[in-house]
Amino acid sequence: MQLNSTSDHAEIEARRKLQADLERFHCRVHQRDDAPVFTREPKVDMQSVHWRWSDLEPLLQRLGREVALAADGPRRTLRLHNPGLERGTTNTFWASIQVINPGEVATAHRHTANALRFIMRGNGAWTNVDGERYPMNEGDLVLTPAWAFHDHMHEGEEPMIWLDVLDLSIMHMMRATFFEPYPQPEQPTDIVPDAGLRRFGSGLMAPPGIRSAPTNPLLPYSAAMAQRALHEAAGLPPDPFDDVILEYRNPIDGGPTLRTMAQALQLIRPGFEGRARRNTGSKVYYVMRGNGSTTVGDRTFDWRQGDFMAIAPWTWHSHRGGTEESMLFQVNDLPTLVALGYYREEVEAVS
Repeated sequence: MQLNSTSDHAEIEARRKLQADLERFHCRVHQRDDAPVFTREPKVDMQSVHWRWSDLEPLLQRLGREVALAADGPRRTLRLHNPGLERGTTNTFWASIQVINPGEVATAHRHTANALRFIMRGNGAWTNVDGERYPMNEGDLVLTPAWAFHDHMHEGEEPMIWLDVLDLSIMHMMRATFFEPYPQPEQPTDIVPDAGLRRFGSGLMAPPGIRSAPTNPLLPYSAAMAQRALHEAAGLPPDPFDDVILEYRNPIDGGPTLRTMAQALQLIRPGFEGRARRNTGSKVYYVMRGNGSTTVGDRTFDWRQGDFMAIAPWTWHSHRGGTEESMLFQVNDLPTLVALGYYREEVEAVS
């Protein structure tokens, strides 16, 4: 820093002496060499990352063979760690890939973090969330709202893998971490084990008089329903950024499925070239099928089936179609940014 006069030296010295006295009372005063509290744009620690399925698959096979499924609550998961962060995949949530073998039970517990499961490979598993029991098959999205007891059991014949996403970073930042194991490995099932699906699963109709609920009452979003809706939307004009995209919604209020995280399903067709944009949220993509590329800042991620991508906040990014139609599943933290009033977006100008 370049000083203008002797008075600058005096003022700096006065601040330092004042700070020394204030320390006794646990107070501080701004010093000229402090890092700025406000910056013109966000300074982001998180990095945008591309994980390739060709690298992940051998690790997941080893995980299933070599790591035991603990009986006291922890799951057998491969965490998608962001190199720019101490912990987590983005600055707000953690994404992990869980492996469960035939006959295993991921024991019941609950926690304050919201969670979701997106089934990547396999069939035959079940989840029980506060007494509601649902199958988990490839392409399904299943929710676990905060503080709901949940356990998973695999009754199929081949190992299953699914994506777990939890808003752990928000929970830790808010110092709101609570965890409780269930007294038994599995919790009992309700007399009507799929009541939420029966009431709200149509997405269009619901019992009269219900206008709000503490949490989303619909836990499973089947692959058949979501992909059928997406293919119907493909007959509409393409979205300039995402080609064909639909969000999973809370059937009561039309908002995001979870208070802190939203999910979307997306088609990117050959020949599509999306406009670039950036916003204050973070995203993780899972490539369900197909191939294409995403330009993130000054890098290009050439992705294909099984790959994952994390997009850092306030980073320009755009999608391009590959040689075949692609389907992507997306998780983002936009509901948190919108609720707090911190959401901002910029889009590439049309030339």
